[in-house]
This record gives sequence, structure tokens and C-alpha cells, in this order.
Amino acid sequence: MPTNLQPASTVSALVLPATGTYTDVADSLAYGIYTTGSFLSGAVDQVAYVYNKLGGNILDLEITPVNVYNAYEEACLEYSYLVNTHQAKNVLSDLLGNTTGSFDQDGNFVAYDKGMDVKPNLKFPRFQLGYATHIGRGAGLHAAVGASQQIFSASFTPQQDVQDYDLQSIIYSASIDGGAGGAAFTGSIGKSAITIQKVFYKTPRASWRFFGGVAVGLVGNLSTYGMYADDSTYQLVPVWQNILQAMDYNEAMNVRASHYSFKLNDNKLRIFPVPNGNWPSKFWVEFRVSEDAFDEPGDRKYGADGVSNMNTLPFPNVPYANINSIGKQWIRRFALSLCKETLGQVRSKLASIPIPGNDITLNGPALISEAKEEQISLRDELKTVLDEMVYGKLAEGDQALQASVNETLGKIPHGIYVG
Repeated sequence: MPTNLQPASTVSALVLPATGTYTDVADSLAYGIYTTGSFLSGAVDQVAYVYNKLGGNILDLEITPVNVYNAYEEACLEYSYLVNTHQAKNVLSDLLGNTTGSFDQDGNFVAYDKGMDVKPNLKFPRFQLGYATHIGRGAGLHAAVGASQQIFSASFTPQQDVQDYDLQSIIYSASIDGGAGGAAFTGSIGKSAITIQKVFYKTPRASWRFFGGVAVGLVGNLSTYGMYADDSTYQLVPVWQNILQAMDYNEAMNVRASHYSFKLNDNKLRIFPVPNGNWPSKFWVEFRVSEDAFDEPGDRKYGADGVSNMNTLPFPNVPYANINSIGKQWIRRFALSLCKETLGQVRSKLASIPIPGNDITLNGPALISEAKEEQISLRDELKTVLDEMVYGKLAEGDQALQASVNETLGKIPHGIYVG
């Protein structure tokens, strides 16, 4: 019996058709992140675009619609990645310490305190100078003009003829059981070194009844007060002057009249002169307890458990419905390049196909090289455009535009109106 050498088919079993099938898209995707109706329609249209762009009507394309669908999804994810990275540059400073979220393997929210339907990467955040403010709080703590840590207060009674006092030991002892006024910081000292913010004592209130034995009706100018000796002489001056004089006098009592000073070294206090056991009756200490940089007490959260860098930003994938015409055209071009790369990989497996009397050399390596260059170019193109539109650049553009307008208006003659 003669052998039949005729092939069963002259058409490759795996070639790209001219159109895709809507119902096949969702089940063909590797990730299945984008499954909305508009995405499925876009993936189907991409098949026709790739077929015509790569000459499928002239020569078979050895890829399938599944390859195109997945390339289209990958292009959407790449676009989402680049746009989210751009937005991270814009808002990271203002979002540091804010609420973060939990994500699944696809980059979508699993949990988010603000609601699963909220997409922070699609919102315009309030300008808060977040990082600069955070640094300011820390600097203010050391400058005693504000605090990002709790400042405690403690006191001790000086002993007669005792000049040196170990504040670390005194405060630690008070923290063990809350005694000696240590209830606020009970159990919080341990082996942690305390940082002394202020040491002071309270002076007796200055007496204002120091002339004539009875109250002077109204004090006038203290620098010339000696010219009035009896209790019936008054000098009328504005009230604000008396207030300023009282403030100056009170300050003088603390600065000039006091002979006490101190030296602090390694939380050990030395008092000058040596206390006599009668006065001052108490010394007061304001201090803070060393904390780990990541400690965040529940009563004064500052964001340690929130956004700390780009990785913890609550940015899920950009929804397909929120990608405008600019983005979708970039996605089509990038998906085409991915399809070209896949086609090149397939053709590279068979560098040449033998035929009677000759062989056919396939262009797999050339397709791969061309596709890689296109992908690099498309990424650079999008990055360049996005970098030109970061908030700082927009502000610079607005400034330049306003300056140009002002310069133009300054050269326009103004009309003279006669009433």
C-alpha cells in the first residue's frame, strides 16, 4: 500500500487568530487582577491590534490569544507600577506615619482602616510637611519648646550639708512603687537612662508691702520711688507699666536674689552652696525616659506603626477604570512589545526550518532585541513625563508662568480715566 505523504493540514496548529474571544479572557490570565468588563474588551481588541501590527495576515504569528491577554494584563500592571512610583515621590513626605494597609499576592487590599473601596493613590493629599514636622518635634524636645515624648516631674528634699544627689537613683527609687510622687512614671525607669530637662526650686513670693508698713496705693516709677516716703503719696501710671514692673521684679528675685546654682554630670546633681536644711525645702526635676525609636505608646501615637517608606504606602493597583486614554495607549504599545518578545522567544527555539533544497531562517533573536529596546524606551518615556509632573515641578511651572504674566502686564500701558 503506498504511503500518503500529504500533510493533514498546511496551517500551523498554534497561530494567532485575527480576533480574540471575550469569554476566554478571564480564565486565561496568569494573575486575574484585572477582570472588569472594560478590561476584557480591551484585551480582546489587543489581539486584533497585535495581529495586524505584526503582519499576521501575511505570515503566521506563532503565539496564541492567551499570550496577548497576559501581555495586556502585564502592561496594565507595569503602568500601575510606574504611576504609583511617581505618586509615591509626590506624597511620601506627607504620608509618613499615616495609616498603611495589608495586601494580597496581587497587590490589592486585604485590610485597610479607611475602607476597602478607598484608593489613596487616586487621591490628592493635604500638604502637611510631614517629615519636616516630625524632625521639628524631635528637635523641639531637646530645645524644651515642645515634646514628642512625655516629660515627667519629680521632686526631692535636700538634706543639710549634703551637696551631691544622684537623680537617676532618686527617680528610679520613686518609680518602683509609685512612692514620692512617682505614680506617673511607675515601672517605666528600670535600667533606662533618664534625660534631665530642667532642675529648679521654688522661691518665696516677693513681698510688695515694703514701704510704710501698709500697702502703697499705686506704685509708680521704681527707679525714683525713694523720693516718696509716706503712705499717702501716689503717682498715677498706666496699668501695663505696673504689670511689666512686677514681671521684672519677680525675675530679679529669681535671678539676682538667689544664690543657688548647680552642676549636672551623668545625672548626678551638685548644688551650690551646700543646702542648710531649711531652705530651699524642695528641688524639682523635669525629665524624660529614654525610649526606643520605634516605641509608640497607645495614648500618643506619632505614626511608628504607619507608613515608613514607599513599600508601606497604602497604594493598591491602579483600577483599570481610572486609567485614561493616555495610559491606555501606553498599555497597548507596551503589550504589543511584550507580544513581540514572546514571538521572538518562540521563533528562537527553531532558528531555522529545513525545506527541500534549502532552509528558512527565523527572526527570533531580532524580535527579542527589538522588543527589549521598545520596552526600555516606553518605560523611559513614561518616567520622563511623570518626573516633569511631580508636584515640585508643577509649582515651579506656576511660578514661572506667574512671573511671565506679571512681566507682560507691566509693559501694557494703563489707560487714564478722567472723572
